[in-house]
Amino acid sequence: MNNNATRFDDDEIEIDLLQLFRALKKRILWIIGAGVLFGGAFGAFSKFVITPQYTSTAMVYILSKETTLTSLADLQIGSQLTKDYKIIVTSRPVLSEVISKLKLDLTYEQLVSKISIDNPSDTRILSITAKDPDPVLAKELADAVAKTSSNYIGDIMEMVPPKIIEEGVVPEEKTSPSNGRNALLGAALGIVLICGLTVVEELLNDTVQSEEDVEKYLGLTVLASVPLREGEQEEDKDQQTMNRSRVHRHVSKKKTSSAFQTMLEQKSKR
Repeated sequence: MNNNATRFDDDEIEIDLLQLFRALKKRILWIIGAGVLFGGAFGAFSKFVITPQYTSTAMVYILSKETTLTSLADLQIGSQLTKDYKIIVTSRPVLSEVISKLKLDLTYEQLVSKISIDNPSDTRILSITAKDPDPVLAKELADAVAKTSSNYIGDIMEMVPPKIIEEGVVPEEKTSPSNGRNALLGAALGIVLICGLTVVEELLNDTVQSEEDVEKYLGLTVLASVPLREGEQEEDKDQQTMNRSRVHRHVSKKKTSSAFQTMLEQKSKR
């Protein structure tokens, strides 16, 4: 009995998956349409509404002391200082001086959100990246932060100031947003939304819709079916829907209608 129950459960899962697949297949045009609509909307929003951002990067090299010979200890000290410098670059004194030099109409919080610092692994190089809707200003910000932080570190920490090894360049292309990526995300969202609604509707639908459902939930064999003529399809569409809604899946509790019971009795007499 346990094996039979297992096979029955497996059949239930297989039938449900097939029903879901059929439901999704019926709405393939809706799914494609939603993907195109959402993809176009997200792409248009990304292109015409979101402000493009440009980035420029300057690089500085961290030195532990001014010398032509570098020992292993100097290299280790330089690596440790790199972590400290990474924090100092975006400190309030440094960025406040940058705001003053460039006469920016920005607060410290606004400027620090435009600056990012990166330290490539196993190096003593700091990459200072600035982003702004104005590509020229992005370049000026990267250079100003690099120079100001280098001077500040040399004065305050009484160390050899970091050397600027590369200044920023004026970017020719924006770095964000990515219109293509946003369009793909929108298309994926539209497809998932319609598929999700279809699956939920199918799972909540407890009406008998086919001959297979009659055999599955009532345990009865369908002797014949009478299709509607083309002229009657529209007239009888509402009535057909009402008739289907009268039979629910709770009939699995052996509560069949009197019509089906009569049919069974006649069949047994034969």
